[in-house]
Amino acid sequence: MATETKKSTPLLSIKGLTASAGDLKILKGIDLDIYPGEVHAIMGPNGSGKSTLTNVLAGRPDYTVTGGEVLFEGQSILGLEPEIRARMGLFLAFQYPLELPGVRAWQFLKAGVDAKRLHNGQEEMSAREFDQMLKAKVAEVQIDPELVRRAVNEGFSGGEKKRNEVLQMAVLDPKLALLDETDSGLDIDALRIVSDGVNLLRSPDKAVVLVTHYQRILNYISPNHVHVLYDGRIVRSGGPELAHELEEKGYDWIKDLVDATV
Repeated sequence: MATETKKSTPLLSIKGLTASAGDLKILKGIDLDIYPGEVHAIMGPNGSGKSTLTNVLAGRPDYTVTGGEVLFEGQSILGLEPEIRARMGLFLAFQYPLELPGVRAWQFLKAGVDAKRLHNGQEEMSAREFDQMLKAKVAEVQIDPELVRRAVNEGFSGGEKKRNEVLQMAVLDPKLALLDETDSGLDIDALRIVSDGVNLLRSPDKAVVLVTHYQRILNYISPNHVHVLYDGRIVRSGGPELAHELEEKGYDWIKDLVDATV
């Protein structure tokens, strides 16, 4: 059972956020506060704007923010480059993780850890210290140690790519993890391992935004809040029971509900 963890100051505060891709308006006024310790599940039909929301928060340049504000720990981030947002503690797990030929996974992770540490006024981690930490995280998220010696995601199966994303999240230890359909294409065993990795991140000072179509991953990751995104707006919010209602009824009843109020 998810417990209420709300504190006085949101970790992330979204007010009136609107965004477009070219001439296509996608986000049409998102309002959402996310507090430390919380897991928020974002659900909705295809084309509702779920992935756009996470990508806009991470700073992906494919989208243009046309209105509203986003504060992360009280600081406006919409004008910041994606790498600055990442160093501040935002993490995006992609729906379709990219391959990086020629870049070893451990080198990629070491560069990310050092960039974050330098941003926070710390020294780079020594090779020995990083190796010890990486081995512990590999064991923690149950990923094949051989994968970290290979190029990032090159030749990985879909499940291996998603597990690698969870490893990246565990190593970088973000304050806010944005997970864009992390459960997409996973079999039941991979789903459990990925969910266990996400649950390892949960703590009173961090938060998770989990984008998903289906309730099944929420059997493993219990959210504090569930939001339904439809036509670029959050049209319904509730607790974990809302995900079960969506699983039972589908999204047509949400569409009918919205259409009835227009």
